[in-house]
Amino acid sequence: MTDTAVAPDHLDVVIVGAGLSGIGAAYRLQTECPGKSYAVLEARDALGGTWDLFRYPGIRSDSDMFTLGYPFKPWRDAKSIADGPSILRYIRETATENGIDRHIRFRTKVISADWSSAESRWTLTLAERDAAGNTVERTLTCGFLYTCAGYYDYDRGHAPEFPGADSFAGRIVHPQLWPEDLDYAGKRVVVIGSGATAVTLVPSMAEEAELVTMLQRSPTWISAVPGRDKLADKIRELLPPRPAHRVIRTKNILFGIGFYQYCRRRPESARKLLTGLTSRILKDERAVAEHFTPSYDPWDQRLCAVPDADFFKAMKKGKAEVVTDHIDTFVPEGIRLKSGRVLAADIVVTATGLRLLAFGGITPHVDGVPVRLSEQFVWQGAMLTGVPNFAVCIGYTNASWTLRADLTSRLVCKVLRHMDANDYAAVVPEPDHVLTEHPLLDLASGYIQRSIDEFPRQGERHPWKVRQNYLLDSATTLRTNLNKTLKPTPRTHRVPVPAAAR
Repeated sequence: MTDTAVAPDHLDVVIVGAGLSGIGAAYRLQTECPGKSYAVLEARDALGGTWDLFRYPGIRSDSDMFTLGYPFKPWRDAKSIADGPSILRYIRETATENGIDRHIRFRTKVISADWSSAESRWTLTLAERDAAGNTVERTLTCGFLYTCAGYYDYDRGHAPEFPGADSFAGRIVHPQLWPEDLDYAGKRVVVIGSGATAVTLVPSMAEEAELVTMLQRSPTWISAVPGRDKLADKIRELLPPRPAHRVIRTKNILFGIGFYQYCRRRPESARKLLTGLTSRILKDERAVAEHFTPSYDPWDQRLCAVPDADFFKAMKKGKAEVVTDHIDTFVPEGIRLKSGRVLAADIVVTATGLRLLAFGGITPHVDGVPVRLSEQFVWQGAMLTGVPNFAVCIGYTNASWTLRADLTSRLVCKVLRHMDANDYAAVVPEPDHVLTEHPLLDLASGYIQRSIDEFPRQGERHPWKVRQNYLLDSATTLRTNLNKTLKPTPRTHRVPVPAAAR
């Protein structure tokens, strides 16, 4: 890697990541802060983030698209639970229709970010890769850095080492690195795992495979949901697209929050409801008790949604099965379990989860000193203590990611306008009391527990608590008094503020 001789350029705002969150952030920035110059830096060759990266069979959302989609762009497709290509097309349309695509710099990875208090700006060191794969290093400065790169590693997933894997005569693949040439027609497939990826893969692969076996160590809460929202269809028949989208979005938000609160407050009742629904579909209470009744309560981990019960239908057709057991070792013909049973397999899919990576792997530095993220607290679910002019996009764990992401982007715009109106060069969150430390993501899922200690913390109450309640957040986030908890740094020399930014 070599340095270029090109002088660094400067932008008001840099957004990291051209996925669902990054494109939404760019839309909010150019509509609510129209005087700001900005760029979206994307390490990959294409926009779309998660929805361009994952190519495994059946890839789809596990949230309805009326809430996972943007509030400013109606979801027009028929299915509420949408497939990956449809979501990717939606993101691309949003970027093109609003001219956001002209601001995206592809094949550009942020390898370091250093804040200078003296200059009140970020200096980003970038690795830029051309179409031939050659990489050069250059710098870019900006006044505000907003990372929308999510919280998992795009380059690799969680891949535990399995004993005897080298002896397996078949093929082992991970969903995050799905090979284009994988032919599973007529083959025996074992999918290790029982999360959202596994329950998506099983019914999709079962359409062509001889048999797909989902191997889980313990049960996961899985709930059948309608793939198409009939009430939404009626609303769209009666109202124009934008009003219809708002009504359906509100309906789904209220239902989602209501069901989450029901699960948390009445866990035993929720357990009976979910197991009862699955029993009615499978008509096998023994199977439900063994494979679909977890030891943890609903929403201790995120629920897995299966549209139109496709997962259970594949089981009833004899094209799929679930086995609850532990792996002893791989053998040439498949996987031997602790019980002694051997699962014959031609292909093993390790749907073993994600690797968490804080904010796209960016470790911010302030005046040359690396910030220990685990020692910082998140303010309003967006900005970090100790790091000026820096925001992160963190979605909900109990609802559609975009609900929280869009609120955060609008809050960032409010902060930028606040800085302009008061002629501040920088702001940084500063608590007025000693905060009680809590994990940033409060879920018991394995992929979160493995790495959560590397992330910033949240406090015990607002605005330092990352609340999992969109109704509360939507009512308070944009009304917050920024003077109370944001410590400002005035500009040394006053810069005229454009009227549009006030």
